Amino acid sequence: MIIHNGKKYVCNIDLGMELIRGKWKAVILCHLNDGPKRFLELQRITCGVSQKVLNEKLQELQRDGLIFKKIYPEVPPKVEFLLTEIGKDLFPALEMIQNWSIKNFPNNLTSSQN
Repeated sequence: MIIHNGKKYVCNIDLGMELIRGKWKAVILCHLNDGPKRFLELQRITCGVSQKVLNEKLQELQRDGLIFKKIYPEVPPKVEFLLTEIGKDLFPALEMIQNWSIKNFPNNLTSSQN
């Protein structure tokens, strides 16, 4: 049994999967791997995520230390989201999952792959 931030996990895989669980977290991380993004840019490129859900997922990813919210001292404030070192360390695992999916489910591919 593993305890992290007051929650119990069966194993390290359970803990790791919790950090990317859900429809949008891995998608957000993949987009941020391409470089820092502003909120509206993330909303536009994730196609279908509501403002509320995107905000919640960004907060969860920040809380878990996978992304960082950079606020520039400007008026109006400029805000960007970027991967932390922990988030960058996770990205090769996400790429492996993507490649596994492409290899094992080739008939589900679309022309708009990342």
